[in-house]
Amino acid sequence: MKNKLIDILAENIEELSREDIELSLEIPKKSNMGDYAFPCFRLAKVFRKAPNIIAQDIKAKIDEKEYPIFEKVENVGGYINFFMAQEEYARNLVNTISQENFGGSDEGEGKTICIDYSSPNVAKNFHVGHLRTTIIGNSIYKIYNKLGYHVERINHLGDWGTQFGKLIVAYKKWGSKEEVEKNGISELMKIYVKFHEEAEKDPSLEDQAREWFAKMEQGNEEALEIWRWFVDISLVEYRRIYELLGMEFDHFTGESFYRDKTQEVVEMLEDKKLLVLSDGAYIVPLDEYDMAPCLIMKKDGSSIYATRDLAAAIYRKRTYDFDKCLYVTGLEQKLHFAQVFKVLNLMGYDWSENMTHIPYGLVSMEGGKLSTRSGNVIYAEEILHESIQKIREIIEEKNPDLPNKDQVARQVGIGAILFNDLYNQRIKDVIFNWDKILNFDGETGPYVQYTYARCASIFRKVGNVEIPEKVDYNVLTDEVTMNLLKDMSRFPQVVKDASEKFEPFLISRFVVSVAQHFNKFYHDCQINVEDDNVRYARLKVVQLTMNVIKDALDLLGIECPEQM
Repeated sequence: MKNKLIDILAENIEELSREDIELSLEIPKKSNMGDYAFPCFRLAKVFRKAPNIIAQDIKAKIDEKEYPIFEKVENVGGYINFFMAQEEYARNLVNTISQENFGGSDEGEGKTICIDYSSPNVAKNFHVGHLRTTIIGNSIYKIYNKLGYHVERINHLGDWGTQFGKLIVAYKKWGSKEEVEKNGISELMKIYVKFHEEAEKDPSLEDQAREWFAKMEQGNEEALEIWRWFVDISLVEYRRIYELLGMEFDHFTGESFYRDKTQEVVEMLEDKKLLVLSDGAYIVPLDEYDMAPCLIMKKDGSSIYATRDLAAAIYRKRTYDFDKCLYVTGLEQKLHFAQVFKVLNLMGYDWSENMTHIPYGLVSMEGGKLSTRSGNVIYAEEILHESIQKIREIIEEKNPDLPNKDQVARQVGIGAILFNDLYNQRIKDVIFNWDKILNFDGETGPYVQYTYARCASIFRKVGNVEIPEKVDYNVLTDEVTMNLLKDMSRFPQVVKDASEKFEPFLISRFVVSVAQHFNKFYHDCQINVEDDNVRYARLKVVQLTMNVIKDALDLLGIECPEQM
């Protein structure tokens, strides 16, 4: 029906393309303003008339009697409001929402996206900052996957750099293999902190650290053997957290993977005459682009993360021939990626225009201190387990006979954290307030999951009923049901908008709106009634709501329990 409406408008507004008309069409927030509205403000310059006059003129051309899809057409101010024939509109909405892969598309067919996210620093605990990039990156991956793109999920581990020289020195001076094997990253962090404390008293420790990292760069087997051990120990913890989150990666290719590829980058920069010696280090000056210089090689000849990021970008283009390459990291790395992208551009790589840095805000606590082992640092694994435990306590209080309590506690506890992170624009800071996060009545993950479980409980109550393919669409023409169907019909556009803006919060807001509309429908429209026409039609709406909520939450990385 929307396409028919666009065709009708295109016939009567020659000055606008069909695409322009589609982009301009709006769905009014209030049903008394119609099912669709077409604003005429942008036509004022074309026709040299006031928008309300233009709306009157176009409305006069469209006789609703000639078009059975309309109940009536009105113009209000600069808008033309279209009221669709409700039974036909309900049928159209149900058929649209019932389509396979509703919300998705094939726009990405044959296209590849590389997305670099999570990327914790090896030998350091996985904290909530890493949790943000992991959650946002995973959702963006799922959104693009829904649109038919082939997505390479890359975990660019921070597993190379002078910090490993420091850690080797610390391990040799104060560490033991038994303690590291026993306590993992916690022990590595402990001796790393001790290094910095001791280095303040004895600056020569910094020189020793640089020497050990230089050995790593030169391929010294002792240095590399200790370093590999540190990496393996770290990955045990990281993989445990990813499993808890229900997330996977295609590649764990960290900075070390590119260490033998940086020399080619240096040579290419020299060939392009972009490299300049400055105070013993090599840089690419970026003054004319209002940026600080990009450091390529330090005085001691060792590479730096910019060099490795340049090598990684070139490797990814050669290996995956990406159409887009995305980097989900903190806002503080904005300049770094601007420099890397500009250097790639100066090297002659026009594909650098398809690389995007996707920044996000910080994390803070509110309403009670989280108990952690290290004061100010909030560890991801602790906050995830605390959320699961809090939900487990709520289940014991509210529904102690619930089957699969541990599984449901995990689904809801993890889902609550993910939803809280993705509910606002990613650049905004995330605040952990347990009362808000775990609220089953607010605009939260548990609220949406509970709505899904409510849908599932309806089908358990009605038993093994088979809903006919065609139902009585006239049953669905009441305002509450139509509002729910119209809201769900937005899903494909919401997914597309989220992909273009790299904003999963659009999905979160959408699915909350669907849940709110459904709960009003559930309250106002009795479902399990004797009249089969009414029962089947309303069960069809419940079924569609379940599908849309499940698919939307999946795009956020959140699971849907059947019972809560």
